[in-house]
Amino acid sequence: MSTLTKQGHDFKSEKEKKLSSDNGELENQLTKEIREAFPDRADSRAVDEIYERKVYIVNKVMNEHIGMGKLQWQIFLLSGWGWMCDNLWLQGVAIILPQVSREFNISSNIRWMTFALYCGLILGASIWGVLADVIGRRPSFNITLLLAGIFGIAGGAAPNFVALGGLLAALGFGLGGNLPVDGMMFLEFVPASSQYLLTLLSVFWSLGQLLASLVAWAFIANYSCDGHESNTYVDELTVPCNVANNKGWRYTFYTLGALTFIFWICRFFVFRLPESPKFYLAKGRDAEAVATLKEIARRNGTVLGDDIISVEILRSAAGQSSVMDAETEAEEDPRGLAAITSFPSRMAGAFKGVKIAPDLSHVKPLFSGFKMAYTTSVIFLLWGLIGLAYPLFNAFLPLYLSKAQGVSGDDSVYTTYRNYAIVSVCGVPGSLIAAWLVELPRSGRRGAMALGTVLTGVFLFAFTTAKNEAAVLAYSCVTSLTQQIMYGVLYGYTPEIFPAPHRGTADGIAASVNRILGCLAPIIGIYSTGSSPIYVAASFFVFSGLLMLTLQVESVGKSAL
Repeated sequence: MSTLTKQGHDFKSEKEKKLSSDNGELENQLTKEIREAFPDRADSRAVDEIYERKVYIVNKVMNEHIGMGKLQWQIFLLSGWGWMCDNLWLQGVAIILPQVSREFNISSNIRWMTFALYCGLILGASIWGVLADVIGRRPSFNITLLLAGIFGIAGGAAPNFVALGGLLAALGFGLGGNLPVDGMMFLEFVPASSQYLLTLLSVFWSLGQLLASLVAWAFIANYSCDGHESNTYVDELTVPCNVANNKGWRYTFYTLGALTFIFWICRFFVFRLPESPKFYLAKGRDAEAVATLKEIARRNGTVLGDDIISVEILRSAAGQSSVMDAETEAEEDPRGLAAITSFPSRMAGAFKGVKIAPDLSHVKPLFSGFKMAYTTSVIFLLWGLIGLAYPLFNAFLPLYLSKAQGVSGDDSVYTTYRNYAIVSVCGVPGSLIAAWLVELPRSGRRGAMALGTVLTGVFLFAFTTAKNEAAVLAYSCVTSLTQQIMYGVLYGYTPEIFPAPHRGTADGIAASVNRILGCLAPIIGIYSTGSSPIYVAASFFVFSGLLMLTLQVESVGKSAL
C-alpha cells in the first residue's frame, strides 16, 4: 500500500482521524514525542500523519543506534564525486572552447556550445530529480554518472561543431541529476548531528574545477594550435590550424570522461549502496525500509534487533496493522555476476509504470501552508537569481576589464592555468568555513548562506576596480571563497527543508530553474555590449543574500523529514 501524501490542501486537517482507532498509552506517548520533535514544522504540512510517525521512528533509530559510520562516509565520498563531476565538466567545457573554435570552421558563436550543455542540464535536473521520487534515489544516483561518462568520452571524438553540441547536450542530461540527487542521497543516510556535512560536500565542487584545470593544462598546453592558427577566421593574420596538432581538447575530454566512468563503476559495482529507507517509507514499503536500516547498521559494524526496529514497530506507530501483503516483503538485490547481467532488466523494471503525462502529486504539497509555500517560492527564486548572476558576471568580466579598465593580462597557457589552479584552491576553505558557520546558533543555515551571498556581491562590485593582473587574481580568489560559502550552504539547505516524499521533485525544480536562467548568460554574452551586466549580476547577489534572511525555515539541529 502507498503512504504517499494527499495533495492540494493542508494535510494537518485530516491527521487526527487517521489514528482514531488507537487510543492507547503508547499512542499518546508517541504523539507527544512527535509534537516535541516536529513543533510547528513547515515541512510537516507536506506529509501525512502516517509518514510523519514512521519517519520519526526511522530518524530516532538513525540518530541513536546507527549514527555516522563507515557506510555514511562511503556515501559522502560517492556523492562528492558526483558534485565534483558537475563542476569538472562545467569548467572543462569552458576551458576547451577556444581550441574547439580553432579546429572547426565555426560561422556562429562558440558560446552556443555552452548553451547546448545547459539545455541538457535543464532536462537532466528536472527529470532525474522527479524520477528520484518515483523510481527511487539509487537508479537516478547510478544512471546519471553512467550517461555523463559515456557521452563525455564520445564528445572527445566529435567530428564537427554540430555533433559536439549534441554530445554536450547529452552529457548535460546526465550531469543535470548530480546536484539534486547526490546531496539528497547523502542526507537521507546520516543522523541529524551530521547533516552539516552536506554543506561540506561543496569542497568537491572546488576540487572538480582544480582537476579540470590540471588535466587541461597537461594536454592543451602541449597538444594545441596557438598564436594565429585557427580554422575559424579571426583577422588577416589568421593561418590554418593543423587538426593533427590540436588534439589537446580531445585528450582532455577522453580523460574527464574516463574519470567519470570510473566513478560510476565505483558507485554501481564496488560499493553497491542500498536504496534510501525514507524513499521506501514514502512508498509504503515498510519491510524494505526496515531491512535497509538493518543493512546500514550491519555495514557499520552493529546489529539492530527487532526490539529496536521492525515492521511491527513502524506500522504500530502509525496505527496500521502489522500484517503485510506478500508483494510488500523485502527483496534482496542480486550479487556477483547476476548483478551485472540483471542490470538492464532491473533498470527497465524501475521505469515500469512511470507516466510521461505531467503529475503534480509531488509539487502541490510543496506549497502546503504559508510557511512552506513562501519558503519553496523563495528557494526557487534564489536558485534562479544565482544561476543567472554568476555566469553572467563571468561572461562579461574579461571584456569589461579589457575595454573599461585596460586590463588584458598575460595570455600565456602557463599563466592561464596557473590562475585557474590558484582560484580553485582558494575555494576549498570556503566550504570548511560554511560547514562551521551552519552549526553556529547565531548564524545557522540562513545566516551563513546570506553572509556568503552578500559578500560575493560586494566583492564582485569591487572587482570592477581592478587595475592590473594581480588585482584580478586577488579578487578572483576572494570571490571563489565567498561563493563556496554561498553555494555550499544553499546546496545543503535546499534538500534539508523539503520532506523525503517530495524532496527529489523540489531539488530538481530548483536545479532546473538555476540552469534555465544560467543558459541565458551565454545568449546575453553573445548579443549584449557595455558593462551594465556586471553591476546587474553583483546586485542580484546582494539582493539574494538579503532575501535569504526572510526564509521561514531554519533547519539547524533538526532531523530531515
